[in-house]
Amino acid sequence: MRAQVSNPLTVIRNLGILAHVDAGKTTVTERMLYLAGATYKRGEVHDGTTVTDFDSQERDRGITIFAAAVSCAWDGHRINVIDTPGHVDFSDEVERSLRVLDGAIAVFDAVAGVEPQSESVWRRADRHGVPRIAFVNKLDRAGADLDAAVESIRRRLHRSPLVVQLPIGSEDAFAGVVDLLRMRALVWSDEVLEECPVPEDLLEEARRRRRLLEEAVAELHPRALEEFCSQPSISDGTLAGALRDLTRSGAGLVVLCGSAYRNRGIEPLLDAAVAYLPSPLDVPAVRGTLDGDEQERAADPEAPLAALVFKVSATATGRQTYLRLYSGTLRKGDTVLDTGTGRAERVSRILRVQADRHTEVDLALAGDIVAVIGPKDARTGTTLCAPGAPLLLEPPDATDPVVSVAVEARRSADSDRLAAALARLAEADPSLTVRTDAETGQTILSGLGELHLEVAAEKLRRDHGLEVGVGRPQVAHRERVVSGVSGLLYRHVKQDGGKGQFAHVLLDVEPLDGDGFEFRSTVVGGRVPREYVKAVEAGCRDALSGGPLGGHPVMGLRVTLTDGATHSKDSSELAFHTAARLGLREALRSCAMVLLEPVVEVTVTVPDDAAGGVLGDLAARHGRISGTAARAGTVVITAVVPLAEVFGYATRLRSRTQGRGTFTTRAAGYAPVHR
Repeated sequence: MRAQVSNPLTVIRNLGILAHVDAGKTTVTERMLYLAGATYKRGEVHDGTTVTDFDSQERDRGITIFAAAVSCAWDGHRINVIDTPGHVDFSDEVERSLRVLDGAIAVFDAVAGVEPQSESVWRRADRHGVPRIAFVNKLDRAGADLDAAVESIRRRLHRSPLVVQLPIGSEDAFAGVVDLLRMRALVWSDEVLEECPVPEDLLEEARRRRRLLEEAVAELHPRALEEFCSQPSISDGTLAGALRDLTRSGAGLVVLCGSAYRNRGIEPLLDAAVAYLPSPLDVPAVRGTLDGDEQERAADPEAPLAALVFKVSATATGRQTYLRLYSGTLRKGDTVLDTGTGRAERVSRILRVQADRHTEVDLALAGDIVAVIGPKDARTGTTLCAPGAPLLLEPPDATDPVVSVAVEARRSADSDRLAAALARLAEADPSLTVRTDAETGQTILSGLGELHLEVAAEKLRRDHGLEVGVGRPQVAHRERVVSGVSGLLYRHVKQDGGKGQFAHVLLDVEPLDGDGFEFRSTVVGGRVPREYVKAVEAGCRDALSGGPLGGHPVMGLRVTLTDGATHSKDSSELAFHTAARLGLREALRSCAMVLLEPVVEVTVTVPDDAAGGVLGDLAARHGRISGTAARAGTVVITAVVPLAEVFGYATRLRSRTQGRGTFTTRAAGYAPVHR
């Protein structure tokens, strides 16, 4: 009989499944749910029967589009899993999920190794400090190579891989793994796991790899090093404890392997998730602000409530608001405070979610991930907390849109319905923005890529019953200062009866490495009071919305306020805000500027005989080839290409390669327009 745990938080694991598109994330999730007894039947991506890819577009396209939360039980633990998209156009779904996760399983293709989007989501997880373990999937495929995949992890992700399994068989003959910690074989026969001794022909190799694992762990963990130097080998208990510590600190990466599609390797993966990844008690207390002061909230059900909204969706049951509870207890019927707006919201129902299905519960505790029904105005990034203990948590970062299309209702009578539907889409997905073009009056929908906007347009048709016309995608340009100006004086003086406006600002403008904006003041002697300096900064930020080359946002800029002048009666924050805004715009017209466009790193995999034509086509699209590599009868080409040139590339590539070529993209920032 299992002993009672002293704190229920120790048996919770909030995990994400992260990977490149088609690495097998959703299949891994489906097998986890099936083996844990959360589903009675294994879902298959190709059959459109998966639990987490429940949206009709996900099933039609065979890819994950929306992050889906599910829950299962394993070995006395409750595992909350978020299956995230792998396509670059939906990377903001990954960002919002990472903000609320305690750990993650990174899935890699045993043939391809670390792919572009794998690297992108890995960097995002690094920024959030999310501990990870790795699962090298698809070992049953032709060309699968665990060692090559591990080496790509070491080379591209700069992490120390700690391989704890040895495959038994390869490609079609892949039958199981050797567990290097307990030196046992785990073999799947007719999808049933059997534990048996290590096969004789693998015993020597297993011992060698166990020694390599001990050496790698000893280099990273002091207690393991002490035992390694004083004993013939590191004990199983010490090794397991060291792997847990290294995983949670990020100093090492535990690597497992298997084939999710063939139901091999998932049970040990679940065991590893429970053993090595942290509970809510093992991660630092969440930090928030209250009246400008930073505060911490521990993962304690008895503490005041603090929860972060990371997803909002509209379903048949109502508007669902997905929460991660960092502290406190939330009960059905509670009134909570939206810290950002100061509004009170009532929670009428609490749901434990299984993708598009749910089970109603009476309460949720610190560490839980649940959906609630009731809040009407909460948005992604909103903090919901106890009314008597307000706290503002840092919201997830939102990526600026890079592609826009004009959308219009085909019937004029549907214009109001279209506006309401677009508002619903933007509410559910903050990476979608909607605006009205001031010159043409068109409604402009902006997002992170061509597929992102295609999915949004299809949702308008399927979910809202609207017939819409969609224009050709247009990329979002930026402007950057190449060389700045110094000592630009702008005088804002306005007198039209009554109180006037008076503000003089002297600005230096220069390029800044990176994409951000930096403001500083070197004014001395109180010539510009502190409250006016803040207004100058706000005015400068407003001026960045439209540059001189075409009204595009300006990036990579440093502005220094060096001097100014005030009037005893007519100076105000408004006057200095206006002076700074108009002064910086005048300064930008005097600067040397360059127009930028978004670029993407394209990774194209094609047969050997088609490589020449594909290279030529990429060059014609103004692509800059950054590398080529031969792999099992194919050539992998990497190039940086203007995003505008990638529109429609899938059709062109299929034509050039008789349908045998594939490509993926990931955002690579901005580059000067040379066409």
